[in-house]
Amino acid sequence: MLLPVTPVLGIVLAVLLVAAVAVAALAHLGHGRAIALAGLRAAAQLAAVSYLIGWVVHALPWLLCFLVLMYAVAVRTAGRRITRNRTWWWAGLPIAAGVLPVVGVLLLTGLVPPRGLTLIPVTGILIGGALTATVLAGRRALDELHARRGEFEAGLALGLPDRDARMEVARPAASDALLPGLDQTRTVGLVTLPGAFVGMLLGGASPVQAGAVQLFVLIALLAVQATACAVVLELVARGLLHREPAGR
Repeated sequence: MLLPVTPVLGIVLAVLLVAAVAVAALAHLGHGRAIALAGLRAAAQLAAVSYLIGWVVHALPWLLCFLVLMYAVAVRTAGRRITRNRTWWWAGLPIAAGVLPVVGVLLLTGLVPPRGLTLIPVTGILIGGALTATVLAGRRALDELHARRGEFEAGLALGLPDRDARMEVARPAASDALLPGLDQTRTVGLVTLPGAFVGMLLGGASPVQAGAVQLFVLIALLAVQATACAVVLELVARGLLHREPAGR
């Protein structure tokens, strides 16, 4: 076991969280309260999920409900990060478009058996990757459209349709959402040893098996995130996901 669950662990976590809040406050980063709440929320959620997973993995209906809950929370989180108006729910489309085909292929090929202890972590990793890509692409695209409003209007003046004019401005910015995943994949094993690799080793798997699982996770995430970025960019370009009334 890498980290024994003892009172010492709780004390160390509390000290690290306080340190993070203090650094954010001293550097005037403006997220001290958010860091504290995120840490406390993570502790509560992981404690609840740790007990819940042991129960839902043995019943298919509850397993499906848990997966739907994961997806719903991801949609809400991504959507509200991108925009505060009622178009936030469109964030569900890029997340589903990225995750569902990959999970479907894994189930159909038998690489991932339809068991809770396997399906929940794999699906969770993919949903998390899609959430990150959706938020980054959506926010960057809308920020760019706001900052370069003149270029968008110039495109309209040249006769471009709304969708094409928005796409020309937003595409380069939205594509930056792929950079974290690309950098992680390029540097795996050289800069970091990601969680799946370390977890497999700690679980007794051979280095080759751990490497194969980690490679599968990274490549699957690239597919999920590329799809999510493409879909959210299309939604922004068509004015379906926006921060102000769509149109000219």
